[in-house]
Amino acid sequence: MNKLKRKTVLSVCMVTLLSACGQSKRLETETEKGKDPSIWPNITSEIPVSKDVELRVAQLLANMTIEQKVAQMIQPEIRDITVEDMRKYGFGSYLNGGGAFPNGDKHATVTDWVMLAESMYQASIDASLDGSTIPTMWGTDAVHGHNNVIGATLFPHNIGLGAANDPKLIERIAQATAKEVLATGIDWIFAPTVATVRDDRWGRTYEGYSEAPEIVRDYAYAIVKGLQGDGLSNEVFKEQHVISTVKHFVGDGGTIKGDDQGDNVVSEETLFKIHAQGYVGGLKAGSQSVMASFNSWHGDKIHGNKYLLTTVLKERMGFDGFVVGDWNGHGQIEGCSNESCPQAINAGLDMFMAPTKSWKPLFYNTVDQVEDGTIPLTRVNDAVSRILRVKLRAGLFNKPSPAMRLYAGDSKIMGNQQHRALAREAVRKSMVLLKNKAGILPLSPKQNILISGDGADNIGKQSGGWTITWQGTNNANSDFPGGTSIYEGIKQQVVKAGGNITLSLDGSFANNDKPDVAIVVFGEEPYAEGQGDRPHLAYQYGTNKDLKLIKSLKAQGIPVVSLFISGRPMWVNAQLNASDAFVALWLPGSEGDGIADVILRDGNNHIQHDFSGRLSFSWPNAPTQHVNRFDGQAPLFEYGYGLNYATTDTLKDNLNEQFDISSSVNEVEFLYDVQPKKPWALYLTERNENKLVKSNSEQLNGVEFRTIDRFVQEDSFQLSFTNSDIAGIQLLSKHGFPEDLSAYVKSNAYLTFDISLKSGSLSKTSIGMNCVGEKQCSSQVSLPEKILNALTDDWQEVAVPLTCFESLDAKLSQTVSPFKVSFVGDAQVGLGKIALRATASSAIVIACD
Repeated sequence: MNKLKRKTVLSVCMVTLLSACGQSKRLETETEKGKDPSIWPNITSEIPVSKDVELRVAQLLANMTIEQKVAQMIQPEIRDITVEDMRKYGFGSYLNGGGAFPNGDKHATVTDWVMLAESMYQASIDASLDGSTIPTMWGTDAVHGHNNVIGATLFPHNIGLGAANDPKLIERIAQATAKEVLATGIDWIFAPTVATVRDDRWGRTYEGYSEAPEIVRDYAYAIVKGLQGDGLSNEVFKEQHVISTVKHFVGDGGTIKGDDQGDNVVSEETLFKIHAQGYVGGLKAGSQSVMASFNSWHGDKIHGNKYLLTTVLKERMGFDGFVVGDWNGHGQIEGCSNESCPQAINAGLDMFMAPTKSWKPLFYNTVDQVEDGTIPLTRVNDAVSRILRVKLRAGLFNKPSPAMRLYAGDSKIMGNQQHRALAREAVRKSMVLLKNKAGILPLSPKQNILISGDGADNIGKQSGGWTITWQGTNNANSDFPGGTSIYEGIKQQVVKAGGNITLSLDGSFANNDKPDVAIVVFGEEPYAEGQGDRPHLAYQYGTNKDLKLIKSLKAQGIPVVSLFISGRPMWVNAQLNASDAFVALWLPGSEGDGIADVILRDGNNHIQHDFSGRLSFSWPNAPTQHVNRFDGQAPLFEYGYGLNYATTDTLKDNLNEQFDISSSVNEVEFLYDVQPKKPWALYLTERNENKLVKSNSEQLNGVEFRTIDRFVQEDSFQLSFTNSDIAGIQLLSKHGFPEDLSAYVKSNAYLTFDISLKSGSLSKTSIGMNCVGEKQCSSQVSLPEKILNALTDDWQEVAVPLTCFESLDAKLSQTVSPFKVSFVGDAQVGLGKIALRATASSAIVIACD
């Protein structure tokens, strides 16, 4: 029989029966392994099971081929598929990642977005090639408004909304976001993020509402209701609603050292009580999809964790929607690649997120794995049933095509005044007043006001990551039509009241025009995951550019109001000491005028809006303090802190400004030991060429790489090369993001490695580090001839002080390659144990000169 014609029949009641029969045995088995499913609650979704939907699912499934089923389980990205691909394969869904736009055009219009949605939809229901008429759906990361689209309303990021502590506000924001997403023809949002963040070094801290799980739970419930509608009142999935995703399941906010995609090692009880409360709220409200997390739990990647995805989420918590992966997250499971991963499907993943060209081999490999029994057909039927169930519940089979839907292409929806007013309200409610010496705030708008700092007139900076582009970088104010910078918002009110305002980013002003007060707007540059991870929480450690600006104004007798833009609480003791008032703005988004509403009086000297925001994260008392509510530590500002205009500020100007940077570094930080350590990848180099080392034996032109045994199997490697080559090896950031190694420099640490000369001789060897920056940002140190001549087959540890590289203009706060070694000679060289070390007592130390 032609396999394209094969059908598989499995009724929904049979699926349910099989699940019920196996559930108690499975729970018993997991308990025996030391896991306890009883910790997790049974959750009743407010979106009820429908017999009609279940019957329709069974009917559809009975008439689908294996290829059609697998296609429902593959989610490619718009940069790597065409409309013809959709027609041929009939993907169940597709997505646009951060920084992906129709036609590759950052300034694509709302009409452009709708046209792509319409084309993909029509191709998906065209049965001419794949025999399927099942509609596809488009998913997007609308995490603080429809943030991928020029002209959308950008709301404060979640950390600011958490400070507002107002679930009803969140529900209204979700409703507005859903409408703007629908205006572009998109049906599905990858939100809300429900991580309970416990280490603010994590680069995704601003995507969390709070360190307090109850806020995360209540917000998850509210935002899912706002996006999908109210299941209790039968108002779910009407024309103004989209499909939601609670993410990332589970524990991403609690990894060791706040390491993005790292390992969470808390107990199962803590995993539930702290890190899973967002799912309690989100699943109760009826969220129809859950995104698996990149992180591990006790070393096991969540994408391949059957206990959590199946036993806990689906069976114990009763989730009957589908589980979608994160960006090629399946490829991180041991034994998997981006192109092949039956382990993920067997663990309970229902839909691969497969951006890049990996989707095609993944599709064909998965089909083969179903056919040969590696992936049971029952597992595929369950996954596809879940996807179809959601599509039917959301009305995708009955709705008009994307271009014909109620809000599609409606210019009155995207960034409209009603939504911007809501965002402005959210800005007002999210700000937290940390200092207000002598009641300097609120300011009279009739004064002569100087506004300075690089965040004053920068909508991109005030909006943060996930803003048009993935990292939120390379945006200008012109990319935010309808938006308002902090300066513009203040200016409008000052001018209206008859005051005077001057924008001077560097704080300079005319000699005869000394301001009455200065407002300094400064803070973190935009970032998203990976880029945003930090080794400590000291703001601008080592440069203090913004502190110098504040102090220069204070030295001239000018009171300073500091407005701090950040995606997390940070150690800013020096800036607090130097400021008369200090406001945590978080990442307010496109409506900067909301800030003026709170810090300025009106033209009649009346308070417009008081501060109502309160810290939903504890504020650190030291840059190396990782503090949370109830953990017994003393923060600088405790959870729930926040002044208002009726509060007397008792904060002094004598906060400690000194700290020991060495406490933020490890005694030994391996870069390579047996294998490259995260986030580094190993590359073989020959002159100007690089080749990623993927196996235990690689070759690049005349350079050969192979692993060798020293203490344990394959813990080191050997390079073989000839006189004609400048050969070597280097470690590079896997994701291209720089790492901040400045703490190791300040601690007088060393870059160390073990080396042995197996055969031959070396005429030149240099050790380098590379970084990114405006100027030349690479440096290298040559090994002295005396050391080269002394190398033998015996292993020797070599150490180079990191201060050497810094003195040669390497900016180690922006390191992209922490180790590069280049050889000239005809030799076989062994290398291993590449590390950063606090001491080098047993090593040959290379002098900087």
